[in-house]
Amino acid sequence: MDESKLREQLVYSLSGKGAHVSFDKAVKGFPKEMIGKSVPLLAHTAWHLVFHLRFTQWDILEFSRDPKHESPEWPKGYWPPHDAPESPREWDENISKFRSDLDEMIALVRDQKNDLITPFPHGQGQNLLREAILVIDHNAYHLGQLVDLRRLLGLGV
Repeated sequence: MDESKLREQLVYSLSGKGAHVSFDKAVKGFPKEMIGKSVPLLAHTAWHLVFHLRFTQWDILEFSRDPKHESPEWPKGYWPPHDAPESPREWDENISKFRSDLDEMIALVRDQKNDLITPFPHGQGQNLLREAILVIDHNAYHLGQLVDLRRLLGLGV
């Protein structure tokens, strides 16, 4: 297998290209007054989802590059305590942090010095390939929820 092709495909998927809506498209133009709005039968607000996406991606990134990283308690540590951010700035900061952490995950995958397959010395058999796929899968799942929420709020995509 050509490892550079695998890295290329991982970067493509991490970047939100292909069959899924990108993070940027999912959050673009989201009205600040609707960030904490809920809709019947959906469990989360846009704030819940953006916070969770950002925080979980950060946790996976840190686990992938820092053997001393300790993840918070699941699920409490991965979801915000409120339906909306305390300020519009907090929303913007989470969006910015999501993007920068995603760029750092992509850089880890691109760097050929980082073995994709060998398990990390820490953890329980996880490796960089698994963690990159986990980010792809997790982001796609929750971005789908955000798209559904947008549609139910009449915001389109």
